[in-house]
Amino acid sequence: MRGAIVLAVLVLAGCGGSTGPQLAGVKLDPPERAPAFTLEDGAGHSVSLEAQRGRWVVVTFLYTHCPDVCPLIAAQLNRAIRTAVGRQARLRVIAVSVDPARDTPAAVRRYAVAHRLAPAFSWAIGSRQQLGRVWRAYHVAAQRGPRGTVTHSTFEILVDPEGNERLIYDSTITVAQLTGDLRALGAA
Repeated sequence: MRGAIVLAVLVLAGCGGSTGPQLAGVKLDPPERAPAFTLEDGAGHSVSLEAQRGRWVVVTFLYTHCPDVCPLIAAQLNRAIRTAVGRQARLRVIAVSVDPARDTPAAVRRYAVAHRLAPAFSWAIGSRQQLGRVWRAYHVAAQRGPRGTVTHSTFEILVDPEGNERLIYDSTITVAQLTGDLRALGAA
């Protein structure tokens, strides 16, 4: 089901016809339970979606050596965490790696420092097998590309405090879109 919804995000983003508040993300109706996972961050601490209950969470799929879209997505999500709305919503971001070979603990720590990631922004890493289970659960494609790049799905899922997927965004997500949607959903 989620695969069809992700495809709909890519094809139908921006189409009207919904009732209720106008949302920038594509609404999942009815909301689905977000697949649970546990990985590690750059410090070896556990990163678990289950541990985020009571908070709004954005789950995305990025890699630290990405030359184009990943840093832009990370920057927008990092800025959203730091807004008043992000703080009120207790917003967290979990970026699941799509590059298990190069997203090492040291690479993730360097990226967090270089990009000034907020403490509420976690980069989840693991082995190809561990990450592959998460990719399959979220219908993410990730494949090695030329010159060390990774071709991968780029979308973000907003998960509510009860653990349900509420909205899906494409790679052009902005701070204003995310914080506006959090307000519209009563998170702030």
